[in-house]
Amino acid sequence: MRTLLYVPVIHTSADLGAIAKDVNKRGIIDLGEAVWREHGRTVAGFWDALAAYFDPIDVSGMKIYQDGMVADGEVGQKIIEEGVKSGSRNYEILSKLLNRGAMLVKTENLQFVMEERDRLLDITKAKSTSRKLIAFAKYKLLKNRLLKKRDKFITGRIEETLNQGEKGIIFIGAYHNIKDILAKTIMIKEIKDIQKVREYQKLLPFCIKHKERFGKLSKYLLEPV
Repeated sequence: MRTLLYVPVIHTSADLGAIAKDVNKRGIIDLGEAVWREHGRTVAGFWDALAAYFDPIDVSGMKIYQDGMVADGEVGQKIIEEGVKSGSRNYEILSKLLNRGAMLVKTENLQFVMEERDRLLDITKAKSTSRKLIAFAKYKLLKNRLLKKRDKFITGRIEETLNQGEKGIIFIGAYHNIKDILAKTIMIKEIKDIQKVREYQKLLPFCIKHKERFGKLSKYLLEPV
């Protein structure tokens, strides 16, 4: 049996690179500074819970998969080091796992990742509201197709590289949907409930309207694993 620890993640600003500033600005405009700050604290607490879970685990020999990770070896290590320097909690955990004997595996196709990144950059670089709306509409039209392409590639990489009797860990955005298409010979253990993490993100723009449910989801994210 092959085992995969499945970690649905919420990316922080440090993970977003060139679009981080625009995402933060839009979050404050849409939700208000107080709500956006509280969201930031919730996400930080979510990563604290994940870090605490992985700290005592023996990960020697485990294979590490990460969404957006287009290389392994020295290049992959350099990507992680840069992510740690930028303040990424995700990459900070990866770095610790690798230092304790886990092995990084190239997870994504560079072309697919860049294609989605370029579409997002088109939105942030647009000089006028009308151009932003056009760029956003184009991204919306392609988003699901791009995500499916990435998910198919990620699934293939896991199935090709995770051998019988081995254990792996994948850190992947909650909107990805690889769980249902992975080979049934891979036993999946969700470290946090994918549906709850996904629902939290979906309700974020409407958190005032759905205050009670959103509060319960926020509390769940902060709970120890």
